[in-house]
Amino acid sequence: MLMLTIALTSFAHSHALRSAVRPCRPYLSRAVRSLGARACAAADGEVVAAAEPEQLESEFLQTMRWRGFIHQSTDLAALDKAMTEGCVAAYLGFDATASSLHVGSLLQIMLLRHFQRTGHKPIVLVGGGTTKVGDPTGKDASRQLLDDDAISANIAGISRVFSKFLTFGDGPTDAILVNNDDWLSPLQYLSFLRDYGRHFTINRMLSFESVKQRLERESPLSFLEFNYMILQAYDFVELHRRHGAILQFGGSDQWGNIISGVELGRRADGVQLYGLTAPLLTTADGKKMGKTADGAVWLNADLLSPFEYWQFWRNTADADVSKFLRIFTELPRHRIEQLEALQGAEINEAKVVLADEATRMLHGSECLAEIRATAAALFSSGGGSTASLKRVTLSAPEAEAGVPVVDLFISLELGKSKGEIKRLIASGGAKMNDVKIDDPAVMISVESFASGSEIKLSAGKKKHGVVELAK
Repeated sequence: MLMLTIALTSFAHSHALRSAVRPCRPYLSRAVRSLGARACAAADGEVVAAAEPEQLESEFLQTMRWRGFIHQSTDLAALDKAMTEGCVAAYLGFDATASSLHVGSLLQIMLLRHFQRTGHKPIVLVGGGTTKVGDPTGKDASRQLLDDDAISANIAGISRVFSKFLTFGDGPTDAILVNNDDWLSPLQYLSFLRDYGRHFTINRMLSFESVKQRLERESPLSFLEFNYMILQAYDFVELHRRHGAILQFGGSDQWGNIISGVELGRRADGVQLYGLTAPLLTTADGKKMGKTADGAVWLNADLLSPFEYWQFWRNTADADVSKFLRIFTELPRHRIEQLEALQGAEINEAKVVLADEATRMLHGSECLAEIRATAAALFSSGGGSTASLKRVTLSAPEAEAGVPVVDLFISLELGKSKGEIKRLIASGGAKMNDVKIDDPAVMISVESFASGSEIKLSAGKKKHGVVELAK
């Protein structure tokens, strides 16, 4: 955590960091010269998606293809050749719009993890500068503008996750973390427009889906947001200059922004850059990955407990298990194929493996024993530990006076409103110690605990919490 904090303020300009990427630099300059003529571009110089070659030689791209990470690329054959010849530096950007990333960002983080494990250098870019503008991609309305303090706090929050998946340091394949505010905020507006604005045409910018969708829906698109594409493209050029990055990763919704960076690199600096996007994941029921009916599936433990995170994966739909095992675990191919062959009720075994592996990478192996004990207590008729469940504590005065059970359901985040909890009770989905609650006016008091010190409240079969009596 200390290393990541330092990275945000000084790594980008340190002598140690510059020397760390030098082993990649000689190769990169050769690659740029030799592959410059092979860029996948239309006759007018605009980059277009390239057809995938049948055979891939690099370990990274072979792995990504089998696991389902590849959606589009600018020139996969040329990139494959570059990756077989030496160390490649690539980056992926994360804007600081919240204090934690959610599961929807995990595919991108796993992409960087595989990239590093196969001998290449990942660059994590946090968007301290671009967050001030707001990415219009996939949005019907402008994002809420955040002040500098909020952006800094969000950067600190999202940065905690990266060190759990990547190895940071000064080595040739060690990850580095940089902040685009370092070069975006000092830009002089008129100079920037003269040097880089001339490489972008309004015609081209209007052709990208992120812009077309907003205009087709007649949703306002501010001039501020319209600049986002140019700033992201400039990030790519700046990261190539500073750290030798020749590849940008992103979700498929970022395709327009990525190829704008590839085009700017060629026009401004005469270099060949590459883009590769991963698919935007949806679940079998068509919902966007990372969101549930109860909200975002956060990666930070202070927003979502390890047990709740494990339970999210355990509750995966049967049709999604195979896809998620390939993308969100590092299990070897033969083991995944064994699990994919399971049928009927045996698929639950694969779901437990998925939940264990995904939770292990994010929260560590130490929490799994407690999680399994809690799960056994919830999914079997016997007793067991509830230690991993979210809990609230009743003080002695509260217990004497009594607290409405509806309020406790809300405190345990088993529902969002009193109306929702009352409807849950009316439908028979609310339980106290596995006994159905029939009356929304029930009060929890000292007498409710009988001889114990805990009460388990349940909303349906999968959401549970504990009310404990203060000692």
